[in-house]
Amino acid sequence: MAVSTHGDIGRGLESLAKISGRICGAIESVIEGKPDVVRLALTTLLAEGHLLIEDVPGVGKTMLAKALARSIDCSVRRVQFTPDLLPSDITGVSAYNQERREFEFKHGPVFANILVGDEINRASPKTQSALLECMEERQVTVDGHTYGLDVPFMVIATQNPVEMEGTYPLPEAQRDRFTARISMGYPEPSAELEMLDVHGRSSPLDELRPVAHAGDVRALIDLVRGVHVSPAVRSYAVALVTATRNHPELRLGASPRATLQLVRAARAHAALDDREYVVPDDLQRLAVPVLAHRLLPTAEAQVERRLPEHVVAELVARVPVPDGRR
Repeated sequence: MAVSTHGDIGRGLESLAKISGRICGAIESVIEGKPDVVRLALTTLLAEGHLLIEDVPGVGKTMLAKALARSIDCSVRRVQFTPDLLPSDITGVSAYNQERREFEFKHGPVFANILVGDEINRASPKTQSALLECMEERQVTVDGHTYGLDVPFMVIATQNPVEMEGTYPLPEAQRDRFTARISMGYPEPSAELEMLDVHGRSSPLDELRPVAHAGDVRALIDLVRGVHVSPAVRSYAVALVTATRNHPELRLGASPRATLQLVRAARAHAALDDREYVVPDDLQRLAVPVLAHRLLPTAEAQVERRLPEHVVAELVARVPVPDGRR
């Protein structure tokens, strides 16, 4: 598919609707009853972001990550994060070649279009931080040499709640690099019954075939970059993020990176809604998944079980919405 940011964005949105529809359909053939979760995962991909899937074991976190990866015909690598995992197990290592009498770089699994990290918070903070450079700068530096990563590049990481045994909390810098965090939640009874029927015989993941190519995704990303964001909507995004920095129940608010990623995600959300421009509703719908995981509540808020999600939802209701839709 060829889409130019200087061409007719209307025709581009038609192509986006077709391709994104195929991807969502493929994922939903594996993940039943979670259309909003699937939509947010695709939004993150088109926003050039990274996705953190957090929930209790057994609700389909890894299944969602693998379904999204398999629905696109691109390079995919999977890493099972464990306490003994080393940074070089992710980025790669320079090894001495006896025949050539020189060091050569052995690429790690991060050199892929999509990196699926299973239970990322079971690895040590040192190993987790091996992803910092590649997630932000799309490159890896080993022994003074810098290696670029492929485009698109996306990290889809799963993690169990920190309270569970054998887990480490993600460092603040690591969480800030994830564009969005989603929770799968337990399925509805009807979806769980259907899962027993479908998954009981075989895994639908085994039958999932790619419905798009890496080139398609690159073209869609270029298209999303051209979605218009008015000055009023940009100011609204800044106002939402600034409000988190001044809230009495938060000891750490959202960073400027969060503002940038919120606007990028809003562009992708608007494009998936077949719009050439972002409206305040896009920011409001994405505020919780994009901002909440970056925030740290005060000790008092934790005692009162006031989650960052609650604070963000209140700020969305309180911060004035700009006049006009565009």
